[in-house]
Amino acid sequence: MIEIEDLSKRYGDRYAVRDLTFSVFPGRVTGFLGPNGSGKSTTMRAVLGLDLPTAGRIRVDGRPYAALERPLTHVGMLLDAGGVHPGRSARQHLRAVAAAGRLPARRVDEVLARVGLTDAAGRRAGEFSLGMRQRLGIATALLGDPGILLLDEPVNGLDPEGVRWIRDLMKSLAAEGRTVFVSSHLMSEMENTADHLVVIGRGRLIADIPAGELIERYSDGFLSVRTTDPGRLITVLAAAGAQVTPENADTVRVDGLSGDAVARLAHQAGVLVLETARHATSLEDAYLRLTDAAVEYRGVPA
Repeated sequence: MIEIEDLSKRYGDRYAVRDLTFSVFPGRVTGFLGPNGSGKSTTMRAVLGLDLPTAGRIRVDGRPYAALERPLTHVGMLLDAGGVHPGRSARQHLRAVAAAGRLPARRVDEVLARVGLTDAAGRRAGEFSLGMRQRLGIATALLGDPGILLLDEPVNGLDPEGVRWIRDLMKSLAAEGRTVFVSSHLMSEMENTADHLVVIGRGRLIADIPAGELIERYSDGFLSVRTTDPGRLITVLAAAGAQVTPENADTVRVDGLSGDAVARLAHQAGVLVLETARHATSLEDAYLRLTDAAVEYRGVPA
């Protein structure tokens, strides 16, 4: 588990992160989203003690990262897939990390196999494609069999098979009870992978919310509700602030309420709901709507 409390990081008179509080829990994939310059990398580096906070507190498994004994057995990280000596082979790199972290040498071949690099283990890292370097970075993160994974843009450079592989890997690690914290700009991948989302902008928390709820709340999606009494349902839901319009003889369109809220209000009013169907837009649409005011760097259309 990662706990971040009132985190602030200032460079001169500019705050990269300010008064940031959230927790990352085990057993689920938590996506970390935000526009460029929002403070995601600073936050991840602060978790690992690479950037010292100006204020606030960060705990990893209940302690500061610097206080962890054999930290690679607690936290595995992928922050920069290029951070490998180009003259070392994949196996040599992993052996050096294992020796430094007092990890059993057998783990090297185990993680090479898990990321699909067994046949390339003797090749120099400088000869690797970007996708292969990503796989080596993930192997390094897994080396200590940690309970917490911090992954920054893990699908960068991967081909479609590799993207599916890392998606399934993150889900399987979370299913094992590990804490998986992943930063990405690829909304389609986060929509397919993340159970929970933390969104920041201009260094501040914007949302800390289940992925499905964020899409439901901030997209332009709507509900189709089939009922035995559409007239009565329209009256009840409109009184609760929803926009309700008839779709056909027994179905209404509802904007502005969740399915749970519609069911609860209908039950209280004695209206029988036969069916509800969510017509949601994508996570990308919801994310862009949510973060529009926090975007610092915008291109100008040609």
